[in-house]
Amino acid sequence: MKLRIAAVLTAVFVLPLLVRPAIATEIWIFAIFGLGANLLIGYTGLLSFGQATFFGSAAYVAGYVLKYYGLSVFAALGIGIGVGAVSAAAVGYLCVQRSGIYFIMLTFALNQLFYFVAYQWTSVTGGEDGMPGIPRPVIAGLDFKSPLLYYAFVSALFLASLWAMQRLVGSPLGKILQAIRENELRAAAVGYDVARFKLLAFVIAGAFSGLAGVLYAMLFGIVPLEAISFVFSGNVVFATLIGGSGSLYGPVIGAVVFIWLSESVSVLWERWPLLLGVAFVIVVLFLRGGVVEAWSRFIAWRMRWRSSKRAA
Repeated sequence: MKLRIAAVLTAVFVLPLLVRPAIATEIWIFAIFGLGANLLIGYTGLLSFGQATFFGSAAYVAGYVLKYYGLSVFAALGIGIGVGAVSAAAVGYLCVQRSGIYFIMLTFALNQLFYFVAYQWTSVTGGEDGMPGIPRPVIAGLDFKSPLLYYAFVSALFLASLWAMQRLVGSPLGKILQAIRENELRAAAVGYDVARFKLLAFVIAGAFSGLAGVLYAMLFGIVPLEAISFVFSGNVVFATLIGGSGSLYGPVIGAVVFIWLSESVSVLWERWPLLLGVAFVIVVLFLRGGVVEAWSRFIAWRMRWRSSKRAA
């Protein structure tokens, strides 16, 4: 555990030296987004293709109040988290009534509903042009227009989010969610209200998605329409699965891989999604735990190889 924490802290300090600060910042924002998605996919067993609903809704609402009312950063973050949680409660209440493919299709359909509302409500959202002109307010005299200062702010929030998620999945609530993932019928048989706990997981995941959405809006100064599209929902699902669902650090690894491919490799090779597709196929067929499982297998193989070498 200490080694993993040290690795994350090292990555936080080293990342802006390896890539542009804007890309490094986007990685940690996407990691926060992935933490929420992983709570549903990896810990509760709910494959949701609607996480962009909460991400985009929070980005639009917080972006609007930042743009027109000049609220502080922390007020905007609070509003974004609240919007993410409330919209997740509304969507989740409908979705948790069903399971399997019906649950997945409901999350997808409701995401499309929110998307077309944003597309048509041009007076507020800007439609397909997005909502531009979102500022980064000054905090304690620090101008967050500086890319490195904003990176430091986002990194601190990412570390806080990671710590909060670690506490959550290790708590009794986290164990209940994992029990639901393993066997809903048994969880219900011992007295847990499965639908209520699923809804709670939805709300918490929506709050994390809302936080990421506000940070994303301030990073680029605009809320693009794609931020609330089902494609964006699919991106966070793919990143989580590639990194390793059901692992606390899986979404973090997935965010690094996905954003690096989309922002750096895409400049060199326009068909970069092929790499993502190949990685996804490998994960589905051979490594259900993603990069985390691949690393664990490598460490186990190395230990066996060392043991056999010593025995020889």
